[in-house]
Amino acid sequence: MAGLYFEQFQVGQRFRHDVRRTVTEADNVFFSCLTMNPAAIHLDAEYAKSTEFGRPLINSAFTLGLMVGISVGDTTHGTTVGNLGWDEVRFPGPVFAGDTLRVESEVLELRDSRSRPKNGIVVFGHRAYNQRGELVASCRRVALMLRQAA
Repeated sequence: MAGLYFEQFQVGQRFRHDVRRTVTEADNVFFSCLTMNPAAIHLDAEYAKSTEFGRPLINSAFTLGLMVGISVGDTTHGTTVGNLGWDEVRFPGPVFAGDTLRVESEVLELRDSRSRPKNGIVVFGHRAYNQRGELVASCRRVALMLRQAA
């Protein structure tokens, strides 16, 4: 499904995204290495045994990117100019290799762009849940969106 134009969004509109993704150890290792994050909690299984989690945590930046990425097909694919920012990023629960994440999104705010009259601004709330229905990540994303041609 293509993304929606600014005029097609409504405050309070909710999306329960069909795409789900099981996170793998390879995702975690590749992402941590690609982003130059050598934290032992992500890469060292022996070290992780000594933590309260007992195993490596999935890199939270990967979790954030996956959560937003899963939302794109239903919301902004082909209709966004770009992301303006992410804030209120939270990780209330850990993500481990083998967890399957699902994502829900809500339109929190709509406003005109003062500097770009051909665009509008949509504020999304995204939430990611694991296979047990536990909230593992959330954020607000501000997107600069295309308007429909007149």
